[in-house]
Amino acid sequence: MNFLWQLVKLSFKQQLAYRVALWAGLVTNLFFGVLRAVLLIALYNGQAEVNGLTLNSALSYVGLTQAMIAYLTLFGSMDLMNTIYTGAIGTDLLKPVSFFVYWLGRDFGRSLVNLLGRGVLFMLLYSLFYPVTMPARLEQWLVLSLSLILAWLVSFSWRYLINLAAFWTPDARGILRIAFTVSQFFSGFIMPLRLLPDWFTAMIQYTPFPSMVNTSVEVYLGTLQGERLWTALWLQLVWFAVLAGLAHWVYQAGIRRLVIQGG
Repeated sequence: MNFLWQLVKLSFKQQLAYRVALWAGLVTNLFFGVLRAVLLIALYNGQAEVNGLTLNSALSYVGLTQAMIAYLTLFGSMDLMNTIYTGAIGTDLLKPVSFFVYWLGRDFGRSLVNLLGRGVLFMLLYSLFYPVTMPARLEQWLVLSLSLILAWLVSFSWRYLINLAAFWTPDARGILRIAFTVSQFFSGFIMPLRLLPDWFTAMIQYTPFPSMVNTSVEVYLGTLQGERLWTALWLQLVWFAVLAGLAHWVYQAGIRRLVIQGG
């Protein structure tokens, strides 16, 4: 546990060192956040509400999803894949912690920096352009914090699992890009799931993707209440366990195929 904590702190400091990249990412997020908000306003075409989602909530949705991009690494990461191809994975396997936990610690430290620098700060800047709905109760903030942690765990497990495709192909970038594009759409990042056809929304509820983005957004907006709220949180936890278990199985199968030059 101490090694994991040290790993998180090291990753946090490492990510914090790239301040220019942090500010550049923040400005980029803000630009596209404003652009997406304009498109949604045009989509509403003067209507106050569409399928139970008010325009104000939709604008808040845009801000929150843009703020979650770097925290959840929604555009994907290929760092693990690259260590397999370069052979650097050999050093990682010598660490006094499981391979999954090692990458989890690295990812969590980086995500904490982005949650503050490109998450909280982004929402403050975005609110200067559009009205943002804020949770009104302390318990809603607490549940949101729990949901965001679970969302990150599901997102990390998915990215970790997909990167393991590198064990079976000489270039997994195509597979990763397709997988990350699918997760962006099905998670509710590109478009609020409430604005999609009901049959489609019902279908993708059986996938882990809504647990990455949509659940936290709806907790923030207060559209999940009572039993539906707790069911959604349990689903996040279940999908993390399922993806982490599947990733462990795939890793065990892949590591048997690993051949590093000189060993």
